[in-house]
Amino acid sequence: MTWHLMARDGVNLRGRDIAEGPSLVFQHGLGGDDAQVAEVVPQQGLRRLTLECRGHGQSGAGPFEKFSIPQFAQDVLDFADQRGIESFTVGGISMGAAIALRLAVIAPERVNALVLARPAWHWDSAPDNMKVFGEIIGYLENNDREGFENSDFARHFALHAPDNLASFLKLFDRADVTTTVALLSGIARSGPDVSKAEIQTIAVPTLILANELDLVHPLSIAQILADTIAQSTFKIIAPKALDRERHLQEFRRALQVFIDEEGIKP
Repeated sequence: MTWHLMARDGVNLRGRDIAEGPSLVFQHGLGGDDAQVAEVVPQQGLRRLTLECRGHGQSGAGPFEKFSIPQFAQDVLDFADQRGIESFTVGGISMGAAIALRLAVIAPERVNALVLARPAWHWDSAPDNMKVFGEIIGYLENNDREGFENSDFARHFALHAPDNLASFLKLFDRADVTTTVALLSGIARSGPDVSKAEIQTIAVPTLILANELDLVHPLSIAQILADTIAQSTFKIIAPKALDRERHLQEFRRALQVFIDEEGIKP
């Protein structure tokens, strides 16, 4: 069985432990789940772990005050412990990248390589690019999808970052509005809670992936991280907003090349 439950704070968190080989712990983005990770991670030759974070996928929400990147990172580390994995490559998309970045800093003895895909944070909490979620919360609370779609905010994203807009619209499909609002609020004002100096100590091979036409995950943040982490490779891939399938193909290819060239360890 590849699905496993882990109890924390009186709530069950669901995680995936699939296949065999060197261990890759890879996390989804805000509002995502295991399926988002499965689209981009190679299915062969790796043991892949993904924990669906609190309030995501089939994991319970638990106390809303626990909605933070440091807490999610600790949950992921606890899941790796539960599954008996001592050493691993860690990576993630967006919020998952912030989780991975934190783990590379707080558990350097366990991380042997790092993947940061479409990062939305470096060392600052509540960066300007995450303030967009404050615009969405009011519409969610009022169940006003139509008002949101007709807003100047939505029109701006439709023009400059249509994939971001598609992700925003999916938030209106989530069943529990109260949990969704708490999740967006908590994560938008959070951060990996690490300093620039701590990020500079990361001494493992690092792949940083970014794309254009993305206001939530600006190229500037990815470039700052690439300039800060000594052993980093920075790669721009096709914009998801223009060609989703090409974006996924280039993402998978870049990750596979990184895995092959760096020889990810058991």
